[in-house]
Amino acid sequence: MNYIGLDSGSTMTKGVLFSDEKLIKTRLLPTAGNPKKAMENILADFKEDGPAYLITTGYGRKILAADLTVTEITCHGKGAEYLYPGIRQVIDVGGQDCKTIRLNGKGGVLDFNMNDKCAAGTGRFVEVMVTTLGEKIEHLDDFVQDAQAVKINSMCTVFAESEVIGLISKGEKTQDIALGVLHSISKRISSQFAKIRPQKGQMILLTGGLSHSQRFVQTLSQYLAAPVSTDPLAQFAGAIGAAQMGIKKLS
Repeated sequence: MNYIGLDSGSTMTKGVLFSDEKLIKTRLLPTAGNPKKAMENILADFKEDGPAYLITTGYGRKILAADLTVTEITCHGKGAEYLYPGIRQVIDVGGQDCKTIRLNGKGGVLDFNMNDKCAAGTGRFVEVMVTTLGEKIEHLDDFVQDAQAVKINSMCTVFAESEVIGLISKGEKTQDIALGVLHSISKRISSQFAKIRPQKGQMILLTGGLSHSQRFVQTLSQYLAAPVSTDPLAQFAGAIGAAQMGIKKLS
């Protein structure tokens, strides 16, 4: 039997297709203000492979009629376990929120903290700052390769953008400012992570769009004083977790 996991995020919509317990297809689309359309486009693609159970999670999880709807924290726990069996600590940096999660080593959630009230500490914060600096977030690692971080004091996205513009006018290198942005968000996330009583020095799995930036992974690891790992499928953790919940409950 096929299982489709859809994670409807504020910025990106992620989909995975499992045949029994084997991952056979992934799809990533910009949500672009129309979560229903993004979900339907992925669903139409996947249904070419035959009938499937649909399991949804994320902000738009109730938009489509699904066989199962699961909260995103639960799905990220199960998805993290699939990607990194035995993992006990997860940080998911999404477009509009940041989740820090402590697991029991089997994908079960023991504790979590979610920042969804402020853009600081999210992927949106980095995207706005990097765009202000005239670069695309996809080129972030190359952009800051030889940079020396400039301190960013403002934690609010609006004020930080003004601060960045001020630093540019003072002649600071844009690459140095960009690296300063990564230090700023890493500091913010480390404070949030501390609230879930993490196990010091133990491995942390980073998921979400920023997991593709190795420089961010390195910087975050410094602030957490712990090793941070990621995976090529890390951005699909929520969707994978949704599919895994479906396999468990619907098979």
